[in-house]
Amino acid sequence: MKKKRVILAMSGGVDSSVSAWLLLKKGYVVEGLFMKNWDEEDFQDHCPSKKDFIDTNSVCKKLGIVLHTVNFSMEYWEKVFKKFIVEYKKGRTPNPDILCNKVIKFNICFNFAFQCLKADYFATGHYADIRKIRNEYCLYRATDKNKDQSYFLYTIQSNTLSKVLFPLANFHKSKIRKIAQKIQLSVANKKDSTGICFIQPKNFHLFLNKYIPFKIGKIITMSGEFLGLHSGYSYYTIGQRKGLKIGGKKNKNMYPWYVVKKNIYLNTITVVQGSRNPYLLSFGFIIKKISWISLNTYIFPIQCEVQIKYRQKPHMCLIIKQNQKKYIQVFFKKPSLFVTTGQSAVFYLHDHCLGGAIIKKNIPYLP
Repeated sequence: MKKKRVILAMSGGVDSSVSAWLLLKKGYVVEGLFMKNWDEEDFQDHCPSKKDFIDTNSVCKKLGIVLHTVNFSMEYWEKVFKKFIVEYKKGRTPNPDILCNKVIKFNICFNFAFQCLKADYFATGHYADIRKIRNEYCLYRATDKNKDQSYFLYTIQSNTLSKVLFPLANFHKSKIRKIAQKIQLSVANKKDSTGICFIQPKNFHLFLNKYIPFKIGKIITMSGEFLGLHSGYSYYTIGQRKGLKIGGKKNKNMYPWYVVKKNIYLNTITVVQGSRNPYLLSFGFIIKKISWISLNTYIFPIQCEVQIKYRQKPHMCLIIKQNQKKYIQVFFKKPSLFVTTGQSAVFYLHDHCLGGAIIKKNIPYLP
């Protein structure tokens, strides 16, 4: 029987590198695919893709597999980055990794693998699981709950999942490191990439300033009291504590300040004290539509769990469709902190990922 051909998206990290070895062990014909999604020349000091390519090439030579390279920088710029900047200018907090998975990795790159490289399967080093349930392919959390990345994959539909492999589904990260060391991969001790897929967190404000200029504005309390100045509402998110630089001002009880509101018209940021401040709480939020993974139709109301941030503990919720209005309401069983417009809310039944949506507006605990 002819061996199945797998095209594996490789990033130069330990996860995708060990994924290649695991697929080879299972008897697949494996070829690597390195995507260039960002132009280093545009922001040379902070883009690590040159080093990542060298690492990927080293791993492929070690394992004896072919490495293909493709440049999707233009597609990424037009279909992901521009949308990311527009959302930030509107005061929202988008997740470019989710949009990148939807538009680039599991659409453009996925189609490239099948149409140009004649793949039988497309694989990545994500920590997530795929299970076939009654002729449908479903997305589940990975065994390693601490590394589970299903939150970033909710936009992938069942028909696409039928052609995808996640080799790390049943592995813990510690085991992947041990495998990499045992087979002597050069990336065995390489640090994991964090933050946005093209820029490290410590450089984020500097990077963002290239596209959204600093715009000084006031930091105020709920009563309108002036506390200090900020760099521009785009640089702050709901629930943010660090970087406000108002720690000692009007702070008799010494509780830290948190961003609770942003006014893009007045360019003001409103803050409150204490991580459990009622103004930081929400009963739920509003979405326009849900991106379901399954092709089946769900009957509202739906009781399930929702996760509104990566690695956040899921909350029990009730999803209600307003038939007379063009939106869907999601209510928490207990009020939740830091609900932020622009973020993704991902829905689960236990470990089964149902799909998700972009938060349009929170339903505040206090007006």
